[in-house]
Amino acid sequence: MPIAILVHGGAGTAAPERVEILQAGCKEAARVGWRILQSGGTALDAVEAAVRALEDNPDFNAGTGACLNTEGNIELDAGIMDGQALAVGAIAGVELIKNPIRLARKVLESPHVLLVGKGAIEFAREHGISQCAFEDLLTERQFQIWKSQQEARGGQEPRYHRREVGSITHQEEKHGTVGAVALDMSGRLAAATSTGGIFNKYPGRVGDSPLVGCGFYADEQAAISCTGDGEDFVRLLLAKRAADFVARGATAREAAEAAIAVLGEKATGRGGLIIVDRLGNLGFAWNSRNMSHAYMVEGLEEPVAGI
Repeated sequence: MPIAILVHGGAGTAAPERVEILQAGCKEAARVGWRILQSGGTALDAVEAAVRALEDNPDFNAGTGACLNTEGNIELDAGIMDGQALAVGAIAGVELIKNPIRLARKVLESPHVLLVGKGAIEFAREHGISQCAFEDLLTERQFQIWKSQQEARGGQEPRYHRREVGSITHQEEKHGTVGAVALDMSGRLAAATSTGGIFNKYPGRVGDSPLVGCGFYADEQAAISCTGDGEDFVRLLLAKRAADFVARGATAREAAEAAIAVLGEKATGRGGLIIVDRLGNLGFAWNSRNMSHAYMVEGLEEPVAGI
């Protein structure tokens, strides 16, 4: 049985100076997941580890480096799914959790499917996941982006203190979700997605990332992770649509392109998605300017990256 892993670092518009940075981050996440698959590990473990690598990378909008909402807080969402068991774990609107995908995995292993806010935090404590400091998640880049927007709109400082840092230039990247899909040696598929959400979002806003069938999905045919304008991905159940395309005979590539075609036909949103099918075929498509991604399959010595 072939093995494969494909990761993404979000769809949107990447500033030229960040293109290599984003591709390098995706390649490293793909390596992390690939090592697990090569050693006989499960697809579920591989996608969790790959997404954790992206959450720990401050250049992506998930975990450390996540964007701020209108109040200057960081609210995190994540979801993970085992395609064989159809087991799902997701969390939404959680604060001060360094690796949201780890908490989503704990939810998957429980009787629950989706936990939000205070309940998710209490569940984290019960399962040995402690809250981190706000400074552990906040980066100077995201703070300066938020601060410049607040100043332009006559807004306020965040409730958490942050020392002044030098001004930076930036190009807004609206869609900053990360995700991974994988196929393991036993033929099991898995998908995972994690995000800080849309920049300057309304407090409590939840997009597609933690919603099964919308921002992620896996079954016995395919595994999918999405990124983009979450509200449209929710309305269209885009991850499940992509899986259904594969189930009806489309290749992973055809399914990815067909799903994004639906997004273009039925909505005005932008974004992309990645797919791996039960044969180890890969597919990815997007209608935004960029979507950073990287993959590893048998026969490659190094991950292949693109944007």
